[in-house]
Amino acid sequence: MFVLYSLVYTLAFLAMLPVFALSSIVRGKRAAGFFQRLSFSLPKFTPDERRTVWLHCVSVGEANAARPLVDRLHSEFPDIRLIVSTTTRTGQKLAKELFTEAEAVFYVPFDWRWTVRRVLRHFRPTLLVIMETELWFNLIRESCKFHVRVALVNGRMSERSYKRYNAFKKTMKRLFGYFDRALIQTGADANRFMALGMRASKVKVTGNLKFDHSITETEEALTEEFATRFGLTENASLIIAASTHAPEESWVIDAFRKASEAAREEAPRLMIAPRHPERFDEVAQLIANSGLKWTRRSNAASESDASADVILLDSIGELRAAFPLAEIVFVGGSLIEHGGQSILEPAAEGKAIITGPYTHNFKAIVEEFVEREALIQIPKGSLDDASAALAKEFLALLDRPEKRKALGERAKAAMNNNRGAIDRTFEQLKPLILRSSSEGSH
Repeated sequence: MFVLYSLVYTLAFLAMLPVFALSSIVRGKRAAGFFQRLSFSLPKFTPDERRTVWLHCVSVGEANAARPLVDRLHSEFPDIRLIVSTTTRTGQKLAKELFTEAEAVFYVPFDWRWTVRRVLRHFRPTLLVIMETELWFNLIRESCKFHVRVALVNGRMSERSYKRYNAFKKTMKRLFGYFDRALIQTGADANRFMALGMRASKVKVTGNLKFDHSITETEEALTEEFATRFGLTENASLIIAASTHAPEESWVIDAFRKASEAAREEAPRLMIAPRHPERFDEVAQLIANSGLKWTRRSNAASESDASADVILLDSIGELRAAFPLAEIVFVGGSLIEHGGQSILEPAAEGKAIITGPYTHNFKAIVEEFVEREALIQIPKGSLDDASAALAKEFLALLDRPEKRKALGERAKAAMNNNRGAIDRTFEQLKPLILRSSSEGSH
């Protein structure tokens, strides 16, 4: 089955090769990442007797979740060497800013045996930590063959993913046999992993690392910068549309306009943070066409920024620093069948949260918040006119500060009730680090 997987993977790669090549020509910056994924142009690194932990994060969310875990790792094992890989360009940029102690930040190799082996020989890691659910078959199998301990951290699996993987149950069972630990967010997620063949003795429910969210000093400074530049005072109610997907921005802008016209309090402000950087210019044009006064984060600061109705947050890794300034946060990807983005960062700041009905990517978390009345979820029946449904919720919260406050307090309480994942996760990883140390590197 692994041979078939490699064949299908190679055919898919060849089919996409013209796209990769064109992207490299049009956007030269992508070429370096492409060659690195072929296991060439890797960062300089000299293995020695010290232990090396390879942390793999797909993108921004996983990198942010891993940051406090890395802090804990270095506090108890200061001699550990850290290397970090990502899949996306946005993740790569943030990882370089976030993990300054990492001795190498690079793109994860394409999933062939020869590329993975080249990376393993270059870095000689002792422990591979995979964040969430990056199940690259050759990466995991070859790591095990190189005597690298393999741990899945903050693991999750949606019902949709489970059904897809279940079609290859025998292969998944074999793949899961290469893991030393699977540290999973919820009991439901754990049951899905075990139903696919992960041994129960390897599975531990440790909770979601994002519940242990905390703002860093760098983010606090950025929050102050945003407040000053954009005039985000306590008197100006800021609505943040976070991690939006098309066509949610058009609905948000229309809803914001309707709510602004009807609001009894001072006119609100709107910040839009698209999920994907390649859509920044597209969303900028959409805002410009709306006729509202607007600005974008990437522009040089000017006096007019403080009076803009709409702020486009066209930057990477800065959204968390904006949440403390908000009164209301709409979490994107939830008005369409994408399945929603994480609600935990705004919840940690005690904000009034709105989502659409499509939240299956974070099903258990959203269900808990709904049960606690800690967020507002727009029902599917209201999506015939999504902008009107959003406007109704915006207005209800703008005109009722006590409702905003109560929602935010319940959201923060839900966060606090679920803290402790970092401690539980680290205690499970610790034996793997100590065991890899006693065995030495390969």
